[in-house]
Amino acid sequence: MPRSTKVNNDYMSNGITIKPAVPTAGENLTVMYDGLLSKSGASHVYAHVGFDRDWKHVYDYPMKRTSIGFEATIPVMEADTLNICFKDCANNWDNNSGANYTFDISK
Repeated sequence: MPRSTKVNNDYMSNGITIKPAVPTAGENLTVMYDGLLSKSGASHVYAHVGFDRDWKHVYDYPMKRTSIGFEATIPVMEADTLNICFKDCANNWDNNSGANYTFDISK
């Protein structure tokens, strides 16, 4: 059962937002990132994405630089949990202090 939609907005202070706030399996979502790596001057950022507790369908999505940070469109493959962490081309990571960034997916 999904958590409240508030959880999907808890990372705004870390510079991470997704649209829609509660994505649906089978659709695309947009990840916007202006977090630690962006603020540290990274020239390229990748969204490292997996689904469910077991990190199924792991893939690195290159993010495009925007006027407010970085952005990527990601297909939502599973109906449970989306896990994201971010890395730059120097292999520096923003993984929420090891907890990763997790978001609910609606069925």
